[in-house]
Parts: sequence; structure tokens; C-alpha cells
Amino acid sequence: MEITYASSSSRDLAAAAAERTVTPPLSSSSSSSAMPHSRPVKVIPLLHPSAAPSSSAAASAAAGSLWLRWRSKVKRMTWAEWIEVFLPCVRWIRRYKWREYLQIDLMAGMTVGVMLVPQAMSYAKLAGLEPIYGLYSGFVPVFVYAVFGSSRQLAVGPVALVSLLVSNVLSAIVDSSDELYTELAILLAFMVGVLECIMGLLRLGWLIRFISHSVISGFTTASAIVIGLSQAKYFLGYDIVRSSKIVPLIKSIIAGADGFLWPPFVMGCAILAILLVMKHLGKSRKYLRFLRAAGPLTAVVLGTTVVKIFNISSISLVGEIPQGLPSFSVPKNFGYITSLIPTALLITGVAILESVGIAKALAAKNGYELDSNQELFGLGVSNILGSFFSAYPTTGSFSRSAVNHESGAKTGVSGIVTGIIMGCALLFLTPLFEYIPQCALAAIVISAVMGLVDYQEAIFLWRVDKKDFLLWTITSTTTLFLGIEIGVLVGVGASLAFVIHESANPHIAVLGRLPGTTVYRNIEQYPEAYTYNGIVIVRIDAPIYFANISHIKDRLREYEIEVDKSTRRGPEVDRIYFVILEMAPVTYIDSSAVQALKDLHQEYKSRDIQIAISNPNRDILLTFSKSGVVDMIGKEWFFVRVHDAVQVCLQHVQNIKETPTTPDLPPEERPSLLQRLLRQTGEDLSIPELESGNQRPPASTDTDPQLEPLLPRKP
Repeated sequence: MEITYASSSSRDLAAAAAERTVTPPLSSSSSSSAMPHSRPVKVIPLLHPSAAPSSSAAASAAAGSLWLRWRSKVKRMTWAEWIEVFLPCVRWIRRYKWREYLQIDLMAGMTVGVMLVPQAMSYAKLAGLEPIYGLYSGFVPVFVYAVFGSSRQLAVGPVALVSLLVSNVLSAIVDSSDELYTELAILLAFMVGVLECIMGLLRLGWLIRFISHSVISGFTTASAIVIGLSQAKYFLGYDIVRSSKIVPLIKSIIAGADGFLWPPFVMGCAILAILLVMKHLGKSRKYLRFLRAAGPLTAVVLGTTVVKIFNISSISLVGEIPQGLPSFSVPKNFGYITSLIPTALLITGVAILESVGIAKALAAKNGYELDSNQELFGLGVSNILGSFFSAYPTTGSFSRSAVNHESGAKTGVSGIVTGIIMGCALLFLTPLFEYIPQCALAAIVISAVMGLVDYQEAIFLWRVDKKDFLLWTITSTTTLFLGIEIGVLVGVGASLAFVIHESANPHIAVLGRLPGTTVYRNIEQYPEAYTYNGIVIVRIDAPIYFANISHIKDRLREYEIEVDKSTRRGPEVDRIYFVILEMAPVTYIDSSAVQALKDLHQEYKSRDIQIAISNPNRDILLTFSKSGVVDMIGKEWFFVRVHDAVQVCLQHVQNIKETPTTPDLPPEERPSLLQRLLRQTGEDLSIPELESGNQRPPASTDTDPQLEPLLPRKP
């Protein structure tokens, strides 16, 4: 029988392709005349790295090509395109359809502005600041983001989670009644803006990908519970301790029960119920969508009206709010930067996770592309310039962005309209805000964060992936009981630990051939797939490097012994002689893995087992070539397809079976695998017979199609 093997050079490959027949190197005594029922088998030749350019030359060529493409792109850019890079707003300004978009943007901006005014004051109270600083934070950053931000629907301003983070860190440094507290909150906005700009310019947004969705969900769920409990003091009528841990909050609520007051509790619960009903109606019925945005304003108007009519002294009010726009001032107290860095990093991470995720989703729904790094830069600039006008850290709001999108906002004009409304509120409406009940603002915060309690995600994770559910549980529990910072660190650490564990213990599958095909698949997924005696086919579904090579070697040793023999075909042999490694999914292999593979080859060689490599990519082949693995294993044992490797190995297994053994010789004198193959003089069976498991040539050409390989017969 004649078989075409992978040859060692491109010249040999060309010759092999032309002739399509090369005598097998390990069974020289076989011939086509001895096997009337055999048919030639074509093994697709594999191009070895000796015919490829050197790695250094390839790297230089790639770098040169990249530089040329970049330079060509820069030369082609017009002055208008350069302006769009630094001012993304130019993209929608140039294409703005005034008649079609202006009215929609005006309505969307007014809706979000009406929603933002009471929310901004509520979130400022949550952050431990005076309500006026919430209004300041919803003024300048909104205008700046409309110019530098790349999202056309994202609504920027104060948010509950960031406000809680600000309160948590600053309350540990200074009392909230101290002027230093406010100055540090403004300094924190400046630091967050600088970090976001740096990450945007250096294109480092990809770092947040290492935080899984289950960690984010668990963190936000626990934070929402803490935020809700922290607002309970406005409902109950007495002070409770300021903390980001659930236990001190509950203890404080129980300990101060003697100071409970009914009027703020009844008013707060009534306003909260109204907000929840309006939110539900706004979500469930399209024609009532305006109720969702009007909820916060309705709560403020109702609360203020009740207080003005009944003049209830036990209900605490917001108090006097300064009138007028914020003045320009540079952030102070830079000596506290070191103690604020961890919180600035955490707020930056939350901004990326929340804002960029929302912005990308809205961009996809509205049919335009969004650059994550440009988005980070826009958020950073809005925080930096906002800090010069007394704003504390801001980011994109999920609820207001959803309302902006549902209202039909097309461009950043809606954000500019929102900023104008905030400016009007600062100029003309602050005297009215003096009579707003604090329980009404607390109800606005609680209604906003109730949507962050993502228990449905926990149920989903329990059904789908127990590991992710465990991660969700760990993050939420540690955040609740140990605090926000520790909760985030534990959640991120656990997430990275899961990534490392999965990387160090990659999925490895034993492959079998699907009946009637030349396709090889996981035998656990396809029980009907059959394997061959003397051969084990293993697919490694991950890059191979120092952390997982030990696990891979251990699994290979297990497969050598424990592979199920119930679906085996081919010549009857008592053990494994060939291990075929399917390396198509392997994208990278490092030097430690290469050395381990050499050791494994020597170990196999001592037990007369041959390694065959199937479908390695170009980089893997280059690594194997430079490290000497190709020469050690043999170029003839590298194949394009698993099926090619199986056919060659089947032929050799049959040769081994027919070679007489010498059991009386001591182990050191027994012939090796290659020696026995070279001494083999028996008649080879055809490839179809070896694959079907029969030991004799068929009496006719009508064979079972389930056992027939899909290689065409030659006429």
C-alpha cells in the first residue's frame, strides 16, 4: 500500500502533491501488489516552519506593515476628522437634522432634567453633602460630557453607588459637617477625572474585563441594600450610624427605636409607594412612559405641598439652599491624595463598568459605533472640569439614560437641554427647595436603588452556573458584612482566582470518529463516536504554558490507561502505542511547556509510545522548530488533520500486531517500536479494514457505510 506523508520541506511537499505517493518510511516491505483490496490514502502535507520565514523577519515585517498602515491612515485624515477625534460632538453636529431631531431632543432633555433635579439633591444627601452640591454636579459635567463624550444618549450626573462610595471613604477621614469634607469630595472628582483620562488616552479600558458580571451584580445588590438602610433615618425620624456594613446599620436602627416618629415614616412610605407605582406603570405601559421620569418631581411636589399645608414640625426639611451658579475654584487639600487613591480607583472602575456598558448598549440600539476609550476620556474631562465648579464625582446613570433613550433622544442636544434646566433650577428655584421633606428625597433614593437588587440574576446563575452563583454570593456577602472596599477586593480576587483555576486546569477531551465521517469529536459529547485500539486522540482546548502543563501531562497519563474500550475498533492490541495531540485550539505555547513536552516524549519513548501532532498553527510550529521538538518527534509525525494521523498510526499498529515479539529477552534487549516496524514483513491490511476493525480483507466492495472512511476510492 502507498501512503502520502507530510514531508520536511516545501520542495518535498510540492513533489508529494504532484506524485501523491511516497513509500512509508517505517514499513518499507509493504507494496501495493501485495494488497489487491487496498487503496491509496492521501495525507494532506503539513508545511513545516523550515519553509516559513524566520520569526525575527516576520516580526519586523509585521511591525513595518503596521507602521505603514498607521502612517497611511494618519495622512488620509482630513482636518475635520482630526477635530472629531478630540471633539466627538462634531460627528453628530455635522449630520444633525434640525427639523427631525430638535423637538425630540428638547423633550428628552426636559424629561431627564425634571428627573435629575430632585435626584441630584437626594444623592448629595446620600454622599453626606449639602443638596446644593448635587445640583452643581448635575450642571457643568452635563455640558462638558455633551461636547467630549461619544455617547448620544448617556445621561451623566450624580448616581447612588458613587455617592455611597464618597460617603463611605470621607466619613472615615473627617466629619460630614466639616468644610474639609466637601473639599475632599471635590478633590475626589478631580482625581477620578484624571484617572479616567489616563485610562482613556492609554486605552486601558480592557482591564475591567477581568471583573465578571456576577461580581458586578453581587456588588451592586449588596450596595443597594446598604444604601436603602442608610436612608432609613429619614423615614424613622432619628439618626443612625453612618456605615457601609449591614450589621452596624441594623444595630443602630434597633438601638434608636425609642426616637421613632410616625409623621416622617407615614409620609416617606406613602411617597415611596407612589414612586414605585409610577415607575411600574411607566415601564409596563408605553403610553404612560412619562410617569417614570415624572416620579421624582411628583414626590418632591407632594412632599412640599403637605409640609406647607400641615406644617408638621417632626418632618425634617432640606433647609436653605444657596441661589446662583457655582463659581470657579481649584480643588484644594492635595495632601489627602494618598488616602483617596483607593476610592478614586474604585469609583473609576464603577464608572467604566456602569457608564461604558450602558453607553455601548444604547449605541447599538441607536445604530452608531462607540469608542470605549473615547468614552472614558469624555467622562474624565467632565469630572475634571466639574471639580473646578464644586462638583463631586459623577458618571453615567442607568435610570436617567434609560429615560433619555425611551424619550427618543437622538444627540447630545438632550444633554445640553438637561444642563440648561439644571442652571435654571440653580438660578430661580432654590428658594422653593427649602421646604422639601428629607423623607421625600430618601424615598427617591430608595426607589432608584431597589432596581439594583438583582435577585433574579442570582436565581439565573443558580440554574445556569453554580460557580458564578458562588462568586455572586461571595461578593454580595462580603460587601454586606465587611464593607464596600473589602467586598470589591474579595469579589475581584475570587473572579481572578476562578480565571486562574480555569486556565491552570483547561478542558481536555478524548476524541473519537463519528461513524461514516472523517470528523473527530469529544466521545463524552458523542457516545456513538468510536476510538481505535492502540491509539488515543486528545484535544487540548487552551493555550499551553507553565501553569497548566503539569495538569495536561497528568491527564495524558490517565488517558493512556483509563480510556473506555467499549467503542474501540481496529487491530487488537493490549496497550496504547500512539498518542495523537489535536492542537487546533492551542493558540500559544511557552518554553516551560515545550520542555515539558520534550520530557513527555522521552517518557513515552521509554515505553514505546509515539506522539503525533495534528493541526498546530504557524506560531506553534515555529516554537517547536526553534526548540528542536520537530526534530525530536520527527517531521513525519506532524499532520494537518486528525484523520491523517489516525490512518498512519493505524497502519503502524497493524505492523506492530503482526511483528513477532521476543518475550524471553530482557527489557533492555527487546526491540523498540521503530525496530519492530522496520523488521515487519507481513502483509498489510487495507486502511478501510484497519478502521472498521476487521482482520481480513472484505469479500466484496460493499462495506458498511458506518465504517467506510470518506476518502474517495481510485477507479
